Amino acid sequence: MAMAGRVRSALPLLRKALYSDSRSALHPALLSNPELSRNYATAPAKEQKVKVPVTMYGVSGNYASALYIAAVKASALEKVESEILDLIEASKKSPKFSQFMKDLSVPTDTRVKAISDICANAKFGDLTRNFLVVLAENGRLKHIDAIAKRFAELTMAHRGELKATVTTVIPLPPEEEKELKETLQDVMGKGKKVNIEQKIDPSILGGLVIEFGQKVFDMSIRTRARQMERLLKEPLNF
Repeated sequence: MAMAGRVRSALPLLRKALYSDSRSALHPALLSNPELSRNYATAPAKEQKVKVPVTMYGVSGNYASALYIAAVKASALEKVESEILDLIEASKKSPKFSQFMKDLSVPTDTRVKAISDICANAKFGDLTRNFLVVLAENGRLKHIDAIAKRFAELTMAHRGELKATVTTVIPLPPEEEKELKETLQDVMGKGKKVNIEQKIDPSILGGLVIEFGQKVFDMSIRTRARQMERLLKEPLNF
């Protein structure tokens, strides 16, 4: 049976993984986090209720969710996404800048001034600049790569897109990739666009692992072998 066919046979589990918590409201911890209490942009005259399309957890998830909500309220989602991506690209090209963002020994006022100057030179909007200043003030610039990744997941979900990373031992043949994409498309429903990224990892031994958002659907031989090993180690009850 083709790999994608095995995905379809496990459709109920895949559906549960995709939709578990995906339509929940913003995590309560985010609302009470003092680090995120600062407004990133001028609040609109009438408060707009915004929910994140995918629930995020952890430091990077909380900050990405806060930035997403602020950007949607300001009708500046595409602009903020572009500016954050520009910053990430700049850090990749400048090891010195990348190291600066990760170095917590740098005094807070120095970090804030540096990031403010960078935003001014890059002509970033107020929302992005204020957000990055908050990160600098709280020593969170070291998480910017993870925050940007989580933010990208939210913007993709906002546009009705799903990025699925499929890990296999060898590349999926075109017909199986197409079938897998159709399977995920069926799960997501109409109006959604699925983008598949393939990764090769011989260590999984066979089968495949599908990652979407913060969900993982593991059908690798390695995982099944580990499960069988644990089962065999359990005492027998007669």
